[in-house]
Amino acid sequence: MKKAEMEEHARLYHSIMKKVSKLERVGLIHDATISAVSAWDHIDGMMQYENRYENKEFETIPAIEIVLRYAPMLFEFEMFDRLEKLLAQRRRIDNKTSTSLKDQLAIARDHLNDNHRLWNHIESQGPIKQRNLRQTLGGQQDYWRSVCETWELMGMVRRVPDAGSYQVSHTTRMGEIITGKCPKCGSTAEAPKSMLLEPMTCPKCKKSVSFVFLSPSDSSSPEG
Repeated sequence: MKKAEMEEHARLYHSIMKKVSKLERVGLIHDATISAVSAWDHIDGMMQYENRYENKEFETIPAIEIVLRYAPMLFEFEMFDRLEKLLAQRRRIDNKTSTSLKDQLAIARDHLNDNHRLWNHIESQGPIKQRNLRQTLGGQQDYWRSVCETWELMGMVRRVPDAGSYQVSHTTRMGEIITGKCPKCGSTAEAPKSMLLEPMTCPKCKKSVSFVFLSPSDSSSPEG
């Protein structure tokens, strides 16, 4: 790759990540995560340019880090597969970061499974007491709290103050009809929330995908 090509990749990468930061700051977590994925095409060129011409070393990659943080909370199964493929095809990305992205990906997959347990617990027992999550589900209380806080920001749960902690409940029930978005073609579909938690065939592009909930912050979508 020539210098001008690498420099252009670096420019495009940082342009996208500025947008990602703005979306994250205003609570549009789903949109920020999708935008971060669009920056992945430019990571390799950006790293080559900044390493070679700016002597930059990389602890991690923000465009990947934000997906590892939020995809488990969005139940974005396919993002993990895409990331695994990216790291296999562009080994330089993981080799040139001091943090093992492959290890972080494995942790994110575990978090997705943990989040399923939390989601199902809230659905079956809610409202639940946030302070009791470690006792009920194991793991770390700080992690459960951060998930609940992020889900509240995305409009997926509501938290009501309760004796120094919170009562946590879903904003909608699992049988309620909500709108989800296909990550492949962008089309929307309505289905019970429980169905959108599992891979299903998109009625438009016919791909097997995990639909993404459209949160209240999406201007054209109902509450999720």
